[in-house]
Amino acid sequence: MQYETMPNFLKKRAFLTPERTAVYFNEQTLSFRELYENSYQAAGQLQGLGVKKNQYIGVLLKNHLDTIVILFALQLIGVKAVILNNRLSKKEIVWQINDSKAAALILENDLYEMMQDLEVPVITKDRLFAVTSESPELLEEINLNDVCTVMYTSGTTGNPKGVLHTFGNHWWSAVGSALNLGYTDSDRWLCSVPLFHISGYSILMKSVIYGMPIILHESFDADRAINDINNHHVTIMSVVGTMLYRIVDALKDSKLPNHFRCALLGGGPAPLPLLEACKAKEVPVFQSYGMTETASQIVTLAPEYSITKLGSAGKPLFPSQIKIILEDGKMASAKQAGEIIVKGPNVTKGYLNRPDVIKEKFDQGWLHTGDIGYLDEEGFLFVLDRRSDLIISGGENIYPAEIESVLLAHSDVADAGVTGINDKTWGQVPAAFIVLRNNAHVTEEELKQFCLENLAKYKVPKSFYFTEKLPRNAAKKLLRRKLSDLLQESWNHK
Repeated sequence: MQYETMPNFLKKRAFLTPERTAVYFNEQTLSFRELYENSYQAAGQLQGLGVKKNQYIGVLLKNHLDTIVILFALQLIGVKAVILNNRLSKKEIVWQINDSKAAALILENDLYEMMQDLEVPVITKDRLFAVTSESPELLEEINLNDVCTVMYTSGTTGNPKGVLHTFGNHWWSAVGSALNLGYTDSDRWLCSVPLFHISGYSILMKSVIYGMPIILHESFDADRAINDINNHHVTIMSVVGTMLYRIVDALKDSKLPNHFRCALLGGGPAPLPLLEACKAKEVPVFQSYGMTETASQIVTLAPEYSITKLGSAGKPLFPSQIKIILEDGKMASAKQAGEIIVKGPNVTKGYLNRPDVIKEKFDQGWLHTGDIGYLDEEGFLFVLDRRSDLIISGGENIYPAEIESVLLAHSDVADAGVTGINDKTWGQVPAAFIVLRNNAHVTEEELKQFCLENLAKYKVPKSFYFTEKLPRNAAKKLLRRKLSDLLQESWNHK
């Protein structure tokens, strides 16, 4: 169908606003014209190295200007980028390259030694940019149903799965976000989340679709973020709770400038003390819910509801839908917990080489997320937990996120994670892992008492373990399945 095609995103943007700034990175800037020209040249170099349209090509790169150029170069010639997490072990990366049947791997120069013995061609950035550029066979039009990128889920259960993102998924994600957050000509988005994660890559796509500059950081640093919000007139920034905590701490007695209009918060519900601290500093927080499968946020809560709808992720974006269903497949009533299912043009059409999972997780266009939540009477979504993280204790369902939220409200707790441990009497009971704030001294008994004041007795952790840091993935999402490893370490040291 002709309606499913659009002009190539970057080429069209470079034609519409060639002189507008596309990217600020350290002391460098690129206009959209320069970004297109650099990506065009890189596309010719990729072609010269044998990279062809419709191939899957692994990309193992850090947050850098070169990465943006390479990712758009792949789009220009219709190559599907398998975007790999550079914080994974070699074994995990090799597994994903093999699983995706990638025809080659493009990677950072300093990762070559680790990855040189792969069975597929390995192309370092140095080698790529040294090749004489051919005249690339440009993909003048893109089909919204064609796969643009593949990203592997963090794999809370079993092996990770390669989530397929079409051009349409990225397009509708950007449109849904603009209809929700609004968009102005003065918007600038700070990206200090990884480009290999959907939250980072979606900012790239929004940049080209909106014609909006992005300020790219190699990694998150609170002082640098505040500095660039002030000096580069940043209006929006994607954050997770730990990043927001650090920004609030680093601000001390100062506030963010009035032009900053949105901290888009993902990665789980925000605890009340954090939201109150943000409100006191006049930091506008938009809580959201999304996953790799939804090409970034699919539900967002406007700041005016951040206290009255405390803990809610909000309502679905304009093009998207959500429902809560019970185990028997029936619709849940208001405030009744069940599985969150989602539908919309930003939702993946499936998983790479996994027709079995597509059959299992999709039902008439609805994706079964595996997350547990409920809708209140007004249709606001409250996410309770991952189904796989659910603790069933004496027949009662316990959601770790609820306990973590209470623990994070304690002034001495910097970070908290909860998982289930086996118990002869109850089947499972919750155990808590605590990271204390600097110079904080709080006992297990005090934390237990604090929990008893805020939670039903059966939800209070039966044991507390103090640790220096919690296992989180590149998106700073807590990996509860790895908390049991910390437990084992703790027992080994006893």
